Amino acid sequence: MKLLLVEDDALLAQGLIHSLQKEGYSVEHAQTVSMAKSMLDNEEIELVVLDLGLPDGDGLDVLKTIKKRRLALAVLILTARDSIEDKITGLDLGADDYLPKPFEAKELFARLRVISRRLGSQTSSTLQCQNVQLDLASHQTLVAGEPLILPRKEFMLLKALMENAGRVLSKTQLESKLYQWGEELGSNAIEVHIHHLRKKLPKDFIKTLRGIGYVVAK
Repeated sequence: MKLLLVEDDALLAQGLIHSLQKEGYSVEHAQTVSMAKSMLDNEEIELVVLDLGLPDGDGLDVLKTIKKRRLALAVLILTARDSIEDKITGLDLGADDYLPKPFEAKELFARLRVISRRLGSQTSSTLQCQNVQLDLASHQTLVAGEPLILPRKEFMLLKALMENAGRVLSKTQLESKLYQWGEELGSNAIEVHIHHLRKKLPKDFIKTLRGIGYVVAK
């Protein structure tokens, strides 16, 4: 899932981006209201984590823009403002949740999972195709109920394929997804990771369509 983080505190934003990427999110970052509004044109963004106190205005203006454009985006407000009036205003403008600062990262991730389930983009914290299951909360992989330890890049690659089960993903698309998660890639990295995954997963779990890409059956 691609997420837009709107936060002007550079240190907090850097830590959140790193943690969110570890949780499997692809993160775009905006530091101002104007940057956030321009990034709303990115159709891949599904969820916004929005600070209200921004240097060029009120984060609620971003929320108003989302509502005015009738964009199908979920919004979690993340702010130091903790008055009941601010909370009600944000929720009335269409925010899905409200988390006051300071906060624990685990609570943020749990709230984001709830929003994802509500959107229907993630029916639970797990993905399952055939007898392979990914637990997105704990980053665990099970094959026929047995745990399988995967390096981070292999886990993220498998996650991308399973999220798009039945749909062919090209090498370029897979590279793009790994780049979004902050991973450095070599020229033949996708082929190498697919090769290693195939050794660990059931036979023909990942199929190659020569010259097109890779696919996992539903």
